[in-house]
Amino acid sequence: MKSVEVNFDGLVGPTHNYAGLSYGNVASLNNAASYSNPKEAVLQGLAKMKAMHDLGLTQGVFAPHARPDINVLRRLGFTGTAEQVISKAFKADPVLVRACYSASSMWTANAGTVSPSADTLDGKVHFTAANLNNKFHRSLEPQTTTRLLKAMFNNDDYFSHHTHLPDQGFFGDEGAANHTRLGDEHGEQGLELFVYGASAFNSALPKPSKFPARQTLEASQAICRLHQLKPSSQLMIQQNPDVIDQGVFHNDVIAVGNANVLLCHQQAFLNQSHALQQIKNAYMGNKTLHIIEVPTAKVSVQDAVTSYLFNSQLVSLKNGKMLLVAPHECKNNQAVNSYIEEMIMADNPVDQVQFFDLKQSMQNGGGPACLRLRVALNQPELAAVNPAVILNDSKYQQLCDWANKHYRDKLSNDDFADPNLLIESYNALDELTQHLELGAVYPFQLEG
Repeated sequence: MKSVEVNFDGLVGPTHNYAGLSYGNVASLNNAASYSNPKEAVLQGLAKMKAMHDLGLTQGVFAPHARPDINVLRRLGFTGTAEQVISKAFKADPVLVRACYSASSMWTANAGTVSPSADTLDGKVHFTAANLNNKFHRSLEPQTTTRLLKAMFNNDDYFSHHTHLPDQGFFGDEGAANHTRLGDEHGEQGLELFVYGASAFNSALPKPSKFPARQTLEASQAICRLHQLKPSSQLMIQQNPDVIDQGVFHNDVIAVGNANVLLCHQQAFLNQSHALQQIKNAYMGNKTLHIIEVPTAKVSVQDAVTSYLFNSQLVSLKNGKMLLVAPHECKNNQAVNSYIEEMIMADNPVDQVQFFDLKQSMQNGGGPACLRLRVALNQPELAAVNPAVILNDSKYQQLCDWANKHYRDKLSNDDFADPNLLIESYNALDELTQHLELGAVYPFQLEG
């Protein structure tokens, strides 16, 4: 049965800002307290979505979360109406308020882990929202993410949804940013590669010393059980702790895979030669598995982090070839651009590149791959998806008009004390739920 991989890109929320909240994410820390432009950010993301649609790919839309998170501020002791809560909280702790305003749900690679029906014992597509428990601002996301996933994939005959893993650090789960899938075709059984940073319970395994390992082995193992993955469809690989300490906070900053191609840096995995041999041995496809290993001598880890070469998307085109969807930062980095040119001329399926301006997202630490959640679907499953979240020409224009109507073109720290920003944000999402037919996914509580 013919299957497609749908990229569900996150719409950047109206409170997109640079608060430097993500320790271990170099770009996020470096741009803390800069002015942000939410309108430019959402339109840049929509332009990428439209370009993928124009290539003939099926493109989906993932809604942002309601921000600020008034409910959590009330749980922390701030009382009154929503406006009063914001005023009190900003006077007491402006950093906390910015965290509750964070638009980090835009990076839907962290929304959850998805296992296609071809890989699961019950023949359903399985979803588990990531708990994102390593960062306070991201730990606010799992419940809303689960509601959104259920509103998008709302047919129990085809889709199975799981509660996010326990919030304790032992089961730190960052979703698809540490998960990729290799296989001949999207509709055939594939190899799901789970990349973890450390083990919570096995102290004998190496771990980074400077920055945290956000994905644990135990979390990845739990996802495999929840998703009823066939034993031959799962493989655990440890990320190189040394590169985590150099700012590679997720595996998708140092490796990306699609179909029968794995593009990875020479230093991506612990004991890399052994890890790559494990992948080759576990790969079950009939096509040649292309492992494109980028030498450190050609692209340093620092260049990989600053350009987000490996946070590019790899997408399969109808002609059987692949496109690298890269940020402009890759083109502007001489070493990275030279390597891309070399790669697309070599004997592998990746034969073209397209660069996109995603500066607003990149400055906050997320590239093209961070902005999308991949879901492989056969035709009956695709037909069961909420059609309002699938992009077409009219939906694109509708969302551009919506963004131009509701979004500001500049946000600074002082703006988070403005109660009008809260009202604008909530009004925008109230209208968006109608455009995307999402129902009551946002638990608004404006009154105390």
